[in-house]
Amino acid sequence: MTVRAEGEAGGERAPDGGRFPVRFVALGDSLTEGLGDPVPGGGWRGWAALLAGALGERPGGVELVNLARSGALAAELAERQLPLARALAPRFASLVVGANDTLRAAFSIERVAAALDRAHGALSADGAVVLTACLPDPGRMLGLPAPLARPLARRMRAVNTVVHAVSARHQGVHLHLAEHPWVAERACWSVDRLHPSERGHRLLARGFHGALAAASLPVGPPPALTLDGPPPTRAGSARWMATRGTRWVADRCTDLLPGLLGLALQECRHQLAGSARLLDAAADRAAQVALAAPAGPDADAGPAGKAAATAGGAATMAG
Repeated sequence: MTVRAEGEAGGERAPDGGRFPVRFVALGDSLTEGLGDPVPGGGWRGWAALLAGALGERPGGVELVNLARSGALAAELAERQLPLARALAPRFASLVVGANDTLRAAFSIERVAAALDRAHGALSADGAVVLTACLPDPGRMLGLPAPLARPLARRMRAVNTVVHAVSARHQGVHLHLAEHPWVAERACWSVDRLHPSERGHRLLARGFHGALAAASLPVGPPPALTLDGPPPTRAGSARWMATRGTRWVADRCTDLLPGLLGLALQECRHQLAGSARLLDAAADRAAQVALAAPAGPDADAGPAGKAAATAGGAATMAG
């Protein structure tokens, strides 16, 4: 496997000098960038690199181009990463994004749905096998109090509804990550509790590998579960919160927290009135309305965009 990042030239030949038969382009945010799975000397590896090594009929025959960027929103993926990905004509492409959107005050499920539908439709129309995943609730992962966690959970559920429906619409390969048993294992998450640890990245790569195999797509042996580095520790978690974690919380306080406090107050009022189901119904309705809206110009989806947009069914792997 050869790995190159956005803007890197070359990488068109395999290690044996022949042409790469397969190219895998990964789009998304820090989850796909590999945070939580460090490599010696600095940088990140992550599930996409682990999966790329298990694709293709021979070792080293797959080129990975990782376009994912920490902090990316769904709209940024569609506007900045998608044109680069399409120019590379990948055989496989991954679209794993949306968690950052739920952590923004200006969250819009309509924008998320439009961006994902546009990106998935375009890559599918170009002939790529597109991988997507439902994501776990960030509020639960961070251990937030219920009045703060419930609004985030509602947003994440809406995003997952959209991701699942868009994958089915464009016949993608979908992984139900949010329902997978290992998501609840502390050892599968890094010290920040938002990104997988090395073990989590390996399990995520194996989940996608299994979903591809279940869809009768040719894959090699599954990624190994043997760890290269040490697992996260409580001491490491404390160090992270005392250094980088405090800055992360401060950044979110200037953006998400004021709006989230308003949502928490609304949540408390509805809980006391026994009408929290109205909030759930409104979020579900917003997701369905977003899915019914057009993704954008047909040209963005390529010549087969309309046909791809009406295709049904998706290869899935339930947790």
